[in-house]
Amino acid sequence: MLEEAFDLPGCLDRVRRQDQLAARDLVEHLHPMVVRIVRARLPRRVAEEDLTQEIFLKMFTRIGQYQGNVPFSHWVSRIAVTTCIDHLRAQKRRPEFRWADLSESEADVLDAVLTSENDVNAGDALAAHELVHKLLDQLKPDDRMVLQLLDLEQKTLAEVNALTGWNITLIKVRAFRARRKLQKLFDELKKKERA
Repeated sequence: MLEEAFDLPGCLDRVRRQDQLAARDLVEHLHPMVVRIVRARLPRRVAEEDLTQEIFLKMFTRIGQYQGNVPFSHWVSRIAVTTCIDHLRAQKRRPEFRWADLSESEADVLDAVLTSENDVNAGDALAAHELVHKLLDQLKPDDRMVLQLLDLEQKTLAEVNALTGWNITLIKVRAFRARRKLQKLFDELKKKERA
């Protein structure tokens, strides 16, 4: 019913002539559809409003490319879905670990580590264990495995060599790099907590 009442071709023509009121009408007309698409595919840690605004920005910057071969709403839907997928892919490539991802006890342990020179209380050992594993999970599998074998399970270099088949030099280098990555993850988490 609303499709018939809304003059889409006339509105598009006015938008192409830089009519701001027509642009506002077009956004109002398409907003419910775009929001439905965004909510169905919303990437973690991306605000619905920000993603919706990005979709409309892409729509307006590419409106000259619309040829009319498909219904305009389908064309905008494709932009919306592609934008959501792009955000999901970016998130998968560069997963971000934030303070908010921690449980309350893990956050307390990290806060205690950041603000105190003393060791963590024995009662917080489980939370510290979970925090370490969350940080380790951010590493590549081989990096995580070498740290787990050497540092958590206290295996010797020879034992790690026997288990993995890696030579001793490779084990040392991989462990060194993995510890640096883990330290970097921890430092980023500290910066976010202080911000």
